[in-house]
Amino acid sequence: MVLLIVNDIVIEAKTMASDIPWEDAGIDSVFTAFSARQAREIIQENPIDILLCDIEMPEENGLSLIRWIQENHYDIDCILLTCHADFAYAQEGITLGCQDYITLPARYEDIAASVKKVCLRHQQHQEELRLQNYGKNWLASQAETLSGHEDADSHRSPAEISESCVQYILAHIGESELGVNDVASSVFLNPIYLNRIFKKEKGTSISQWIIKERMELASTLLLTTDRPAVEIAYQVGYNNYPYFSTVFKKYFGMTPSAYVKKNKPC
Repeated sequence: MVLLIVNDIVIEAKTMASDIPWEDAGIDSVFTAFSARQAREIIQENPIDILLCDIEMPEENGLSLIRWIQENHYDIDCILLTCHADFAYAQEGITLGCQDYITLPARYEDIAASVKKVCLRHQQHQEELRLQNYGKNWLASQAETLSGHEDADSHRSPAEISESCVQYILAHIGESELGVNDVASSVFLNPIYLNRIFKKEKGTSISQWIIKERMELASTLLLTTDRPAVEIAYQVGYNNYPYFSTVFKKYFGMTPSAYVKKNKPC
């Protein structure tokens, strides 16, 4: 799940992004925006799932941003942040379909708990939509396919299932949309159940494993080829280079350019 924090007070947004253990709340990556305009640009370029948005901002407030999200039919669940417990704000937020309303200052654990609940609801909604979109014919065909695999699947060990996931990830590592649902479909298992098996076998979630494989491949390409980092980012599944650079720095403790300078033979 991808979270976007919108707050015109830069230090608050950055601190919230860095200090809250978002992975525990079901968040894989976090973007920050310091105005509604910047938030719209990020939403247009990245698949955002959850919006954590301050209401009181200059030029354009959070409620206006949420109206824009609805008008453009983005499937984003919204949580409002405000320093003023104003019922009128809460009422309008509810009218706009906001999932929660948090009055600041708030404990980080309370913010994380709210995001976690919204993540779970968002995942359930996505699963329902996925089934609806495929429709009855798809379900019937899948039932037939699954029946053909039933005997073989019943004998697969957790280790074999996890290894199948790893091989699928490696084969599709350059696809920007690669995620848990894709991997789960490849082994005919429920995403939540599969993630539990995978984490027990590999010690990490499927999302984190995808990041690990992408980062390791990126580091190899940076050190063994002369391709620019931007091109490598696309090759390992990142359409947004700044985000790739952020993930790379978090994984290796330095930017791609610094990593090359330190490790690439002269």
